[in-house]
Amino acid sequence: MNTAQDHILIVDDDRDIRILLAEYLTRQGLRCTVAGNGREMKEALERHRIDLVVLDVMMPGDDGLTLCRNLRAGGGALSRIPILMLTARGDDMDRIVGLEMGADDYVAKPFVPRELYARIRAILRRTRALPPNLDPPPGPGPRTLHFAGLKLDTVARHLVNAAGTVVPLSGAEYRLLSVFLAHPQRVLSRDQLMELTRGREADVFDRSIDLLVSRLRQRIGDNAREPAIIKTVRNEGYVLAAVVHATGGEDTEG
Repeated sequence: MNTAQDHILIVDDDRDIRILLAEYLTRQGLRCTVAGNGREMKEALERHRIDLVVLDVMMPGDDGLTLCRNLRAGGGALSRIPILMLTARGDDMDRIVGLEMGADDYVAKPFVPRELYARIRAILRRTRALPPNLDPPPGPGPRTLHFAGLKLDTVARHLVNAAGTVVPLSGAEYRLLSVFLAHPQRVLSRDQLMELTRGREADVFDRSIDLLVSRLRQRIGDNAREPAIIKTVRNEGYVLAAVVHATGGEDTEG
């Protein structure tokens, strides 16, 4: 999966941890650069092409959550670099905050280096499964997306069926439907779907993608046995077969 060109930036104020991780990941065939704070992180990102950032949460000055948020908000190629957060605190709230700030995964200290390496591999695999032409389009999208007699209001974030009834969607269902509507008539693999939904809560999402598609089909009234809107492409993934029309903004592809 990884090559000699995979370049990992390790950002941690603990020198021993930086050295330990760099030595271990280098033995696994990765290239490593280390930084002890936000300033050194910024300098490393400017000097090198970084494939993934391992970022500690608890650091003096700008902490990891702030650095993660700033990197995601900066725009351009740097804002899309995958981020794996490290923290000495393992409670669920810290994990949720880190993911909401834009992290792709989260590991609590103490950790086994082999597990960290496995998570790095998984993140890189997901991001590389996404072709460049499937990147989310810049700028605001259309207000309403029409498909198969249904409407998705992207501002109110709800679905309306042909009878005018609002169909409730969970956050995961809304994100998945938005991905399908942004890329109609295109076969999307499970890895692509995970990355296009920003890779959040990746462990859970990876195990439940088929179930989530099944739930979404129920929401949009798609026949479970012979789906006509979201079709399964054997050994490849899923495809939104419906024509999509956008109003209130730029038209979507298809």
